[in-house]
Amino acid sequence: MRDAVSMSERNEVNRDSATVVAPAPWRFPALVVLFACSGCAALIYEIVWFQLLELVIGSSAISLGILLGMFMGGMCLGSLAMPRFVSPRHHPLRVYALMELGIGLLGLVLLFAMPLVGGMYTAWAGQHAFGMMLRGIVAGVCLLPPTFLMGATLPAVSRWVESTPQGVSWLGLLYGGNIAGAVVGSLVSGFYLLRFYNVATTTYVAVAVNAGVALFSVLIARAVPYEPAVAPESEVASSESAYGTALGTRLVYVTIALSGMTALAAEVIWTRLLSLLFGATVYAFALILAVFLLGLGIGAGFGSELAPRLARPRAALGWCQILLCGAMAWTAYQLASSLPYWPINAGLSATPWLRMQLDFVRCVWAVLPPAIFWGASFPLALAAAAASRKQEQGQPQDQARPLDQGLLVGRVYAANTVGAIVGSLAASLWLVAAVGSRHSQQVLIAVSAISGLLALAPLPKRSYARSSAPFYAALVMAIVGGGLLIWSAPAVPRDLIAYGRHVDETGHGQIVYAGEGLTASVAVSRSAGGVLNYHSAGKIQASTEYQDMRLQRMLGHLTTLVPPNPRNFLVIGLGAGVTAGAVAIEPRLERETIVDIEPLVAKAVAQYFHAYNFDVLNQPNVHMQVDDGRHFLLTTKETFDGITSDPFDPWVKGVAVLYTKEFFELARRHLNPGGVVTLFVQLYNTNEASVKSEIATFFEVFPNGSIFANTSQGQGYDVVLLGQVEPHPIDVDRMESRLQTPEYARMAQSLHDVGFNSAADLLSTYVGQGSDFQPWLKDAIINRDRDLRLQYLAGLDVDLHTEDQIYNHMTAFGPHFSPNVFSGSGPLLQYLALAIQSGQSR
Repeated sequence: MRDAVSMSERNEVNRDSATVVAPAPWRFPALVVLFACSGCAALIYEIVWFQLLELVIGSSAISLGILLGMFMGGMCLGSLAMPRFVSPRHHPLRVYALMELGIGLLGLVLLFAMPLVGGMYTAWAGQHAFGMMLRGIVAGVCLLPPTFLMGATLPAVSRWVESTPQGVSWLGLLYGGNIAGAVVGSLVSGFYLLRFYNVATTTYVAVAVNAGVALFSVLIARAVPYEPAVAPESEVASSESAYGTALGTRLVYVTIALSGMTALAAEVIWTRLLSLLFGATVYAFALILAVFLLGLGIGAGFGSELAPRLARPRAALGWCQILLCGAMAWTAYQLASSLPYWPINAGLSATPWLRMQLDFVRCVWAVLPPAIFWGASFPLALAAAAASRKQEQGQPQDQARPLDQGLLVGRVYAANTVGAIVGSLAASLWLVAAVGSRHSQQVLIAVSAISGLLALAPLPKRSYARSSAPFYAALVMAIVGGGLLIWSAPAVPRDLIAYGRHVDETGHGQIVYAGEGLTASVAVSRSAGGVLNYHSAGKIQASTEYQDMRLQRMLGHLTTLVPPNPRNFLVIGLGAGVTAGAVAIEPRLERETIVDIEPLVAKAVAQYFHAYNFDVLNQPNVHMQVDDGRHFLLTTKETFDGITSDPFDPWVKGVAVLYTKEFFELARRHLNPGGVVTLFVQLYNTNEASVKSEIATFFEVFPNGSIFANTSQGQGYDVVLLGQVEPHPIDVDRMESRLQTPEYARMAQSLHDVGFNSAADLLSTYVGQGSDFQPWLKDAIINRDRDLRLQYLAGLDVDLHTEDQIYNHMTAFGPHFSPNVFSGSGPLLQYLALAIQSGQSR
């Protein structure tokens, strides 16, 4: 920077003019590195805190919206409050060091306090408005303190920068460095730390980074003494007033707020679409976030280099938003009309890492251009706000009274964050579900055009006012060009919603329904043979195909036939409704609760699958609850005679929480005496380590649990796990006698339709109990709330087809009949033993 001093010299301050001579050149790159480390730690914390808090308040759209709002809200409050409550006379780097230490300390506190917070929440929480209020309180208590400090760091350090265009450029570089560190944090946490270690170790790494940043900040502060650029406190107050009243500055605030709104709303929309194309794994989400942040960092670097060279930075900010319209239209076209149809079969990749490289390239191609423009907007907004403030004083920029940089940075940052909060919440909680991805992107293009026009709008005539001709040129471009771009945004292909990463393959059925909901996109297709398929997360989740119907009926009927008093049941995951329907035809049923996280599922299921699921959603004793299954169990006081869980694939981000030891313990606590838990475990589109993890974790809670197999043409396909609250033998006589009565005729017919002519036939799918498989499971990783290793294991092999190999390895330790598992009359048990040994029903 200008007027630099040597490394051994102190900063010189001209107290009469109150201008700061810049630090030596080496110190600013060091500060950029510190800010990059700070950004890396912040992203690691964000991922860890969201994972921990989702375990407490749930992972529904409302819960995620509350978490995101509180996270960014804390940053907004911090950026506004720091300049007001921290005197500019304190050394900025010492203030920054204290903030980093505070973030690290709060990170440790949250790690150990989260179980206590979770216990308090579940003791009081419920559904509806009161429950949502408690979710907000919990998220606020946990997230506001550390994020408040995170938001205050940039305004604090900005006081170390002189009030010149070059100084504003350095602030943009600090912002870009922070984002660059966030890219590293996203990749390191998603691909390494949480894949191999638990959240405690991951948190310790972030705390160590905070401590290192604080230490080096103090060392630099000792080497570079500081004198504030702002003299009397009265001048600080007058500067605050000037910032609040300048028309040009207010336009900058509105523009950068709208830019933040479009950025976060677009990120929400594009992440949903790309997760369909890439598969909704933790790795895909980490890649998408990293590319988006990479674009922001590149743009911040370009904007920082450009800002000090601009005579009219506000106009540059406006044109940046106008150009964003084209960049967003580019991404909309790529995601809907180009990328899904690239002649590439990602499933042919020899390793998952090759597939991820391809996903990274495709994501860069589609998302990077608009992200660069959004990244450039922040330093341009800083330069524009500084220029507008000085122009409002009626002085040339190099002669204007130096004011508190913290106010400038804090307000621009806060405006950008407020817009980001609005955009992310609007897109995730309302916009996509209300009008769809296409119209949502069209709205964002229009908003970006409006924000550009606001920045380019001419101010009242003053000595420094310029011609308004550029504004009218931009107005014409926004109306004509923006209108064309809005019109050109393509609709999301129904094939993409249904088949995701396999959209390019042939042989797809006719898609009869496709819709975008709050948390997922749902489709229904019909094959040439008349088979109906239910799609979510970009793949078939359930169907009326024989082997799928067999599995779904097994889940439902085992859940109701094994308990001695089948009256109250919980079904987690509606899917096609076949499992829930099998539960609903239990004659003694008094109440069935179905919990599904996506409200759109019920609409599709009721319309297309009612003939296969006994019209379950219209049964008087069936209640549908929109929530995630874990949160429902945490907050309900009900107990059940049976709980059956048929969730998404474990590689889908967030689903692994329904396969943890703590979740199975929670389910067990909600069982009545004699109650059972059944769980679907797929052997396809996964690897053996993931299957072992699911089964071993289940047997940790239900050590006497059993496995029942569903094969396809004699080969491994999927299995059902059954655990009992007490280790009682399954009473075969009781099950058989029920099915012989007239009131159980519908259930008997339901079983007959999928190849089971008796209770013994159903139970002959048995392949062993927990103790039988201990040699096979000896190296299994137990999936825990604070160590969700399963989603990282399963996410590596979403295209793997080794189901029969896994099944053969598992059944090498069985099946064999055990008198401890079944009880009944001699002839019936003898028949069952022969059927199990022969595998006639598997």
